[in-house]
Amino acid sequence: MALAMLNGHLIKDSSLPVLLHQVSKTCQLDTFNYQNCFMQDLFSHFPEILFIHRTYNPRGKVLYTFLVDGPRVQLEGPLARAVYFAIPAKEDAEGLSQMFQVFKKFNPAWERVCTILVDPHFLPLPTLAMEFPTAEVLLSAFHICKFLQGKLYQLSLEQPVERVLLTSLQSTMCSATAGNLRKFFTLLSSCIPPAQLAELHSHWLLNDRIWLAHRWRSRGESSRYFQSLEVTTRILSQFFATNPSEKQGLASLFQYMQQNPGDKASCNLCLSPQKNHTASDARPETPKVEQLVEAGIQNSLNAICTGPAAQLCLGELAVVQKSMHLIGSGSEKINIQILEDTHKVQPQSPTSCSCYFNQAFHLPCRHILAMLSARHQVLQLDMLPSQWTAGCATSLDSILGSKWNETLDKYLAVTLLTEEVGQLLQHCSKEEFERRYSTLRELADSWIGPYEQVQL
Repeated sequence: MALAMLNGHLIKDSSLPVLLHQVSKTCQLDTFNYQNCFMQDLFSHFPEILFIHRTYNPRGKVLYTFLVDGPRVQLEGPLARAVYFAIPAKEDAEGLSQMFQVFKKFNPAWERVCTILVDPHFLPLPTLAMEFPTAEVLLSAFHICKFLQGKLYQLSLEQPVERVLLTSLQSTMCSATAGNLRKFFTLLSSCIPPAQLAELHSHWLLNDRIWLAHRWRSRGESSRYFQSLEVTTRILSQFFATNPSEKQGLASLFQYMQQNPGDKASCNLCLSPQKNHTASDARPETPKVEQLVEAGIQNSLNAICTGPAAQLCLGELAVVQKSMHLIGSGSEKINIQILEDTHKVQPQSPTSCSCYFNQAFHLPCRHILAMLSARHQVLQLDMLPSQWTAGCATSLDSILGSKWNETLDKYLAVTLLTEEVGQLLQHCSKEEFERRYSTLRELADSWIGPYEQVQL
């Protein structure tokens, strides 16, 4: 058993011996390296592919999280694959070299590392190559996806264009064949001006070596892989990136890992309940509070909406209740993810969401309901169009009386996408129209048949 002081909290691991290397010169951490014996054993079993993620806090200190990756790793839980946490003194050659050497000292299996996956902004590649001379360093598919996603948001494209590109990006990442990557590359080239296209580094899509490390996954496996990493990085950001104190951020992260034993790589740390507001804030709400919030939402739906509208929205609420949802605040909109596609919620009245359920029915969807649940709020009358309020839309009962089914789900998805593409083509120049139409023509021909049999 190892004991260490971390921001006034006594970290005591009575079940797993802890390997902890820590140097603190001031009230803030100078360097920090952490690994328990479960993580060490996990890495010794799956050392071939190492995934490195970096999380910065407001002071500019960076938390390095090492995760195992590859076809042999079959673990559930967002932090289940974590095998090492470290904060270097400085993110320079000397600081990183010291960090990697500590990792290698506790992990003899480092010599079997074949591939290291990093983000596009990882600059100290020479240090990594020096410390792991036999390993190949590649950009990770997950980090490329997040990079492209962020760039597409920054370009402030027209909303229909942005939606088409983001949907195509997600589809391509879940089935990263050479053909799909080439098609998405062509789509980016046709929709984004050349001056802005250079910022996206779209040539990465054509580097087959990058995607060979990811392509072995099926579409379902890829979707779960990206979702798991998305949750992992959000958790790291929630506890470390928002806290100027490294000690408090790490204490909150370790407390979360203790309180969520479903993560098989949990540190199982026992933190004493001292005065640390950040750590206590990380505790999940009790089921009683959540049930009261959900009951309030159900009552407000039944009171305000017509019968069919309430039935549809309660179906969306049922998905929220059974799912994990992540909420991040932006300047004007709120990003909601229920372990599926990420959508944008406009919280101000009239409340709206970018998902096709809300776009088609103009009813509160699962993302809006997740926002209300997280804020302990209920549905308000001004969040609902007048045609859906109780007593004003009885004529629609026969239209929406049938239950939701997969065919309708697919129809709505295709209908919304078709409308977006149609609007996009109507508002572009003649040259742009010809280029985009040519892309659609090629896609339609490859899916359905030659031009004589297909009409766009």
